[in-house]
Amino acid sequence: MADVEYRERTEGGQLRAPSYKGLRQDDPPDLVVAEDKAGAQALVDGREIRLSNLDKVLYPAVGFTKRDVIAYYADVAPVLLPHLEGRPLTLKRYPNGVEAGHFYEKNAPSHRPAWVHTARVPTGSKSIDFVVADDRATLVWLANLADLELHTSLSRADDIAHPTAMAFDLDPGEPATIVECCRVGLLLQAMFDGLGLQSFAKTSGSKGLQVYVPLNSDATYAETKGFSKTVAELLEREERSLVVSRQTKSLRKAKVLVDWSQNDEHKTTVNVYSLRARERPTVSTPVTWEEVAGCAASGDPGDLVFDAYEVRERIADQGDLFAPVVSLVQRLPAA
Repeated sequence: MADVEYRERTEGGQLRAPSYKGLRQDDPPDLVVAEDKAGAQALVDGREIRLSNLDKVLYPAVGFTKRDVIAYYADVAPVLLPHLEGRPLTLKRYPNGVEAGHFYEKNAPSHRPAWVHTARVPTGSKSIDFVVADDRATLVWLANLADLELHTSLSRADDIAHPTAMAFDLDPGEPATIVECCRVGLLLQAMFDGLGLQSFAKTSGSKGLQVYVPLNSDATYAETKGFSKTVAELLEREERSLVVSRQTKSLRKAKVLVDWSQNDEHKTTVNVYSLRARERPTVSTPVTWEEVAGCAASGDPGDLVFDAYEVRERIADQGDLFAPVVSLVQRLPAA
């Protein structure tokens, strides 16, 4: 794949005054398409997708374009899709980039291609048809909508009452950073190790850290919410100078909120490998407990900040560190 600059295209489709700039490997070859005023047509795993405004800059500070967003999601699809499979997806769209406004979209867009899968899920007084992103073509289609962030339920649409994992969102109150979140994360890991439960960490891609305990069993939200609340309150009692378990803003200064309330049928969390709408295209990235301990020891928040380019490299080197969250069967201790 070559990068070529040119002055214009002739009516016959030839390039006028082309200048070869070198080879590139950042875009999947099947997404390299000719774009005209109406957009471009891509063929992704046999699905035709109309792409538009590929050169539109969505992350102005670093010049990261819609084309780059599409390429990222196409590249990480093999590790991302198992974590999206079967889950109702809430879209968080930034049509004019991260410095402009955004909107959430729960109802699957009516203009979606016929091959995009949906699932009807009861949400209180009504049911909503959510997008279910279970193939690479759907990821490309969503990226073309500038759906930068992927927010999913902790349960699958066909078994919405049973979460597949218990999650803790560790959110630092200034001047605390992800460094303090790492210290709290290590406390959680030690606690779960003592209960015979494996836990896994990922960055939020924003300011904090998230800890997941895979279940993949018959646990209900009533069980995970009650258990996680108890854990958070216990940490607060034992580590009052570091931890808060309540959402009250006045209590959060320089502390880490252990947000257990995400364990709810009606809430969503940012999915692993999702981009975030920050200044740079940072990613919610799985990390090892050794990396968490390293950040806690170094005191450098930058140790656990990864962007779309770095995540590709991590996947190539380490595979999917979050894979056990999909398959590992564990049970919460009896009350």
